[in-house]
Amino acid sequence: MRVGGEIVYVAVGANLGDREATFASVIRSLDREADLLVLAASPVFETAPVGPLGQGAYLNAALELRSWLAPLDLLRRLQQIEGRLGRDRSPDAPRWGPRTIDLDLLFYGDRCIDLPDLVVPHPRAHERAFVMRPMAELAPGFRHPVMGIPIVEIARGRPDVDDVQLWPRPPGWPGNRKEGGVSGGGG
Repeated sequence: MRVGGEIVYVAVGANLGDREATFASVIRSLDREADLLVLAASPVFETAPVGPLGQGAYLNAALELRSWLAPLDLLRRLQQIEGRLGRDRSPDAPRWGPRTIDLDLLFYGDRCIDLPDLVVPHPRAHERAFVMRPMAELAPGFRHPVMGIPIVEIARGRPDVDDVQLWPRPPGWPGNRKEGGVSGGGG
């Protein structure tokens, strides 16, 4: 077994096409990566979209990975997976518009990274219940590297956290999850 690496957290979201099949494709794609290992997955949640009107609801989740890639290399790898799954990153694609898949690097261990192409922790993660609720279910005790607050407390403090609705586990989505998240008991 390979040692070392860094624990990283990635948000997964989709609101176009067969969202559940896309989530399963994300897991298969990550499993094929020699420098990444899926350690755990949050439950999947359905949420209203943020951004332009008229788009469908999102499925959202979070993944805990072990990465042997440098942060920018990990970002590029996630973007390659997005591209293979139909993500439109063209300059004319609407910001926060509908997408087949969105993979956001939320946390890279406890590192703070501020580069032109990558800011970690994700600069808006703590403002988004659709990110914090899955993260709180996955890693409730993880402390936000800038805020110094456990993720579960950030999630519980979001006024819209109850708008993030639990979705049945899609076929191909890992069934493992950590206990003690936002709902308090991991149910």
